[in-house]
Amino acid sequence: MGRDSRTSSLFKGLLTSGIIAVAASSTQPAQVNKHSGPVDVLAVCELIAKWTSSATDVYYPFELQYVEDVSHYALSSSLDATCSVEPGSAEDVGIILAHIGLAGRVPFAVKGGGHAMNPNFSTTTGVQVSMTRFNEVHYDATAQTATIGAGLIWDNVYAALEPYGVTFLGVAGLTLGGGKFIRLWGSTSTEESSGYSWKTNQHGLVLDTVQTFELVLPTGRVINVTETSHPDLFYGLKGGFNNFGVVTRFTLKTFPQTEVWGGILEISGDYSGRVNAAVTKFYENVTDPKASLIMSYGYQDGSILLFLQLFYDAPTPPSDIFQDLLDIPADASNISTRSYLSLVQASPVSLTLGFRGYYNSIPLADLTLPLLDTVFNLTEYWGTKLAAFGSFTYSMEPFLPNILTHGGMSAYPPSRARRFLPSVLSVSWTDLENDAVMYDAAVQAAAVVIDAATAQGQDLTNASRYGNYAIYGTHVEDIYGDHLDALRVIKRLYDPSDVMGLTGGWKF
Repeated sequence: MGRDSRTSSLFKGLLTSGIIAVAASSTQPAQVNKHSGPVDVLAVCELIAKWTSSATDVYYPFELQYVEDVSHYALSSSLDATCSVEPGSAEDVGIILAHIGLAGRVPFAVKGGGHAMNPNFSTTTGVQVSMTRFNEVHYDATAQTATIGAGLIWDNVYAALEPYGVTFLGVAGLTLGGGKFIRLWGSTSTEESSGYSWKTNQHGLVLDTVQTFELVLPTGRVINVTETSHPDLFYGLKGGFNNFGVVTRFTLKTFPQTEVWGGILEISGDYSGRVNAAVTKFYENVTDPKASLIMSYGYQDGSILLFLQLFYDAPTPPSDIFQDLLDIPADASNISTRSYLSLVQASPVSLTLGFRGYYNSIPLADLTLPLLDTVFNLTEYWGTKLAAFGSFTYSMEPFLPNILTHGGMSAYPPSRARRFLPSVLSVSWTDLENDAVMYDAAVQAAAVVIDAATAQGQDLTNASRYGNYAIYGTHVEDIYGDHLDALRVIKRLYDPSDVMGLTGGWKF
């Protein structure tokens, strides 16, 4: 089936299911105040300060809270905004959008946890909106859901839910901060997690557990988006980043949580043969959905270090699942039975905090021994080549083949017929003058792994990039595939004036 026929089929499916709800009222163009000359961003900041409620504050350079609002995990993702705004209510977010987009047409960005690794995705020289005041967690024991504010980090959410014996799927990964940062599905910013978790093998992607989005539309109107109330937006927000408005709260499923087993093993690259063989054996043979791991290859001080994050969703794993890895001599280990929150907090999230950095997505069909051996060799090559500039890491994340069967239609992934593994590389450095060198390395180092996997027989023809890992410059077609045309229709319905085009990110 060709691309045109697949796209046509997708549109028919969306229309049949009601996901594209083309109502007469929604097709009318919005009324926009157009200015004949350039708009003063500072004047828009002052208007926001004047017209929002007392729950919201505007800050300017050299004020302490301004510094917090514009700061990001990676220095390369931070810019000096004209002002920062901390909205205190969804209604005030609507007023902010009205002044930014419909009246002023000035650049802006929305920051959740501050962990977007692409420059200009959640940062701006215009108006920086920080969601830090959306920090509540409300647990509903009857519905087994929790509603969380868009400014939270995962540690806060886990801690709030721990007394109830429940948790969210959250996110996993040393590269992404061990679940420290909440990356929002829809549109609070581009710090989105679609997303992959320690519990993905059991329950699917994080977006598969969303029940409701509180969304501020580009017009300023606040709505609750569910699968039945707004099926088109519900589909688009699940992986669609900041194209439809600003998400202020999420209601998600919760799951019972006991103590877990896991932590990190740090092993010398001298044992790469044994490690690669054990990881391959795990990938090929372990079908227990409670078991998961992440394999990372890092280059530091002239040698390769192997980092293994192990996880089992119970106090004690079956003896055979991780034993091959535990038998390998480790330079350091913090493996233990612990709370889920403790496991998350055990990840060394501050290793690259305050550095400059990029991620890049490497979609793979399988983890094989030849491929892992290739990745080890490439780590040595790129680590040596970039040693004078900064650090380099590849991370491989194995998941079971059925992880996409837990959810329904969503913007990401573009197909649920086959899962691809969301592997990632990360680079970090300190000097601004090396940005271009490290960007080129991140692009080339990802491409060479994909080429090697293809040469070894993997079919990556329709493998989509994971938007939370993809480096800027990636084509949106490579993230959304045949879903892109439908997403563009939904975007035009709810944002005909392209207010959200005034901010950065993956644009439809």
